[in-house]
Amino acid sequence: MRLTPDRPALRRWRLWVGAVLVAEICWFALLRPRVAGNFRTVLALALLPLTAVGYVYLMAAVSGYLADREWDFRIRQMIVIMLGLSVGCFVFAVLWLAKAHFEGELG
Repeated sequence: MRLTPDRPALRRWRLWVGAVLVAEICWFALLRPRVAGNFRTVLALALLPLTAVGYVYLMAAVSGYLADREWDFRIRQMIVIMLGLSVGCFVFAVLWLAKAHFEGELG
């Protein structure tokens, strides 16, 4: 009996498609853009969460890579915490970018 599935979470595409859908819904609920406005603006706003989900995927892959390394536990733990903080900073920067450049289109 296996406790973990055969495929890791990074290779399950349904999980990441669900993450993209949740990110898009939360993104548009948070920003409340005017959809009747410019199509290019709405498209640019829709693509910003994809970069955040891609960054989270990259950081999860790096964390999985670090789990297999023979380093000290505290060093690996510190690196993963720093990666998590960088994800938070990246999401904050994407939010700031959207607010600063699309101020007129947001409600």
